[in-house]
Formats: sequence, structure tokens, C-alpha cells
Amino acid sequence: MNKMKLINDPVYGLIHIRTPLIFDLIEHPLFQRLRRIKQTGLTHLVYPGSQHTRFHHALGAMHLMGMAIDELRSKQTEITEQEEEAALIAVLLHDIGHSPYSHALEGRIINADHEAIGKTIMVHLGETMGGQLGLAYDMFTGRYPRHFFHQLISGQLDLDRLDYLSRDSFYTGVAEGVVGHDRILRMLQVVDDKLVVEEKGLYSIEKFLVARRIMYWQVYLHKTAVAAELMAKAIIHMLRDQDPLERTGYLAPELEFFLSHKIDLQQLRENTEELLAIFCDLDDISVDYSIKRLQDHFYTPLRFLTSNLFHRKLHKMKWSETPPEEDVINDIKAKCRKNMTGPPRKRI
Repeated sequence: MNKMKLINDPVYGLIHIRTPLIFDLIEHPLFQRLRRIKQTGLTHLVYPGSQHTRFHHALGAMHLMGMAIDELRSKQTEITEQEEEAALIAVLLHDIGHSPYSHALEGRIINADHEAIGKTIMVHLGETMGGQLGLAYDMFTGRYPRHFFHQLISGQLDLDRLDYLSRDSFYTGVAEGVVGHDRILRMLQVVDDKLVVEEKGLYSIEKFLVARRIMYWQVYLHKTAVAAELMAKAIIHMLRDQDPLERTGYLAPELEFFLSHKIDLQQLRENTEELLAIFCDLDDISVDYSIKRLQDHFYTPLRFLTSNLFHRKLHKMKWSETPPEEDVINDIKAKCRKNMTGPPRKRI
């Protein structure tokens, strides 16, 4: 079977899968799961085109790593084939541990951040695929002595950021986020095994920083998207506080499992194979399905939140430089009590 495939990407054109091992990793169910995790969480409720996934982003970051390696080699930086493959794998797998809705529910379903979960998955993949990911893991964690590889994977000017700015700008239609990734990559050099930027690339870096700031305020921290994320967090918080019997039949089985067992990183490391088999099914669809079902729940606040989020009746956000006064909070609570009173709906 030919594993040297080409993937057509709307942002960069053709993406080349350079080695059979990379192809096998992309085909693995734990990586294919990223097709079902939206890159920007609930931002599509504000920018309807923002439907791209972590799968898209991971492939894009890998493509930029390939471009960076080709550029550095052209400037007499010695990079072996083993180092090239490991760097491509490390950036390909950098987001493999993301929870549903990306950052919105991070740490809420599994008590660990996506990087820690991702490292556990990398170790598991390395063990099940013949121990071929050791060098990639060392680059990902910063243990490899040639530090510029880690800078390319996770640094102030890494390929993760270069891709998500270009990709999120493309799919949201926010043109201010466009960055000249190709020019920035051509300005990179390695000095004493550290990544540096040529002086003539200064203005491209300035534009990158400005674009990143604009994207945060216009997209990632858009008040309506933040409101939706807070509603999703409140739903998960309420579910965690419930007796499992009170939510029987309402949740996707994989979401119910993680809410009931309160899995943390230590448990994930001790029972990796068993838990990752369930984690593989945990995605945006799991939460979407559960929110849809919970609209008929007997608990009024839970029914209120899920119904409003499902039908995009989102809460209003107000930015303030100071905390609200106690009188303002009490007034809001009184209005909520007045609006939410009424006979509870019987469970069907």
C-alpha cells in the first residue's frame, strides 16, 4: 500500500505525508478522533464558517514544520531524516489530547490539561507502534538537546500558532488575522541550536504579533463566544454535582463514564489502554448529543441552560474593569428567581 499520500488543504494547497509511520499515525483512531473536535470550540455560534477541526490544524502544523525544516536545511543546518520525521510527528500529535469543544471544556471532563493527556497518548502510541516515537516525545517535551526543535513545536513563534492564526482567519473570515507564514518561515535560522529570526523579518514578526492580538479580541475572546463557553462549562459543572441516577439516559455513554468516575492524569497513566479506548469516543458529538437530550431534564436550571445553548439563546456579556456591586448581583439573582419559578417538569 502506498502511504506517501497528498492531502488537499484549503489554506496551503497540497500537504505531503512524508513517511509511512506518519501515515499510520494519521490513520490511528486516536488521531482520527480530532476530526470530531472543532478547532475553535463554540466560536461557530458567532462565525458560522468556523467549522474546521483539530484534525485540519494538526495537518497544517505538520505541513509548516516540513517547510521550516526544508528552509533550515537550505541554510546549512544539519537535520537528519530521523530528526525530520520526529519533528513532524511531534507537531502532528501536539493537540491529540484535546477535550470536546477544545479549550472551552479543558479540565472539566478529565482532570488534566490537553498537553498532559497528549503526552500520555504519545507514550501509549510509542509502546503500541514498536517504540518509534521516543525522539518525537523528547522534542515535544523539550528534552532533546537541539532546542530549536522544541521552539518550532512549542515556543513564542511556533508552528502551532502560525497555523491556527492562518487557519482560524481563513474559516472565520476575519482578514485581520492573516499572517505571512511563508515569509516568516524563510526568515528562520538556527544559531547555537537555538531558533532565531533574520533582521529583515522583523516587520513580519510585528505583523504576526498584531494579528494574534486582534484574533484574540475579535474571535477567541468574542463576548458572545465566551458566553456560550461559560454556558457549556456551567452545564458540565451541574452534571458533575448530580447523582448519576438523575442523569441516567440523558448523556452519551462515554461522557457519563468520565463524569461518573472523575478521571485524573494519574488514573489515565495507570489504566491507559482501558481509558483511552473510551476517550477515543469522547468528542464534540458526545456533548452535543447530551445537551440535546438534556433539554427535557426535570431539573429546571439544567433544562434552561441546555435549551438556550442548543437554540443559540446565549447569555449577555458585559466587560467591566471592576467587580459588580453586591446590589447589582442581588438584583440579577432576584430577576432570575422570578423568571425561573414555576412547577418542575415531570421526568419522562
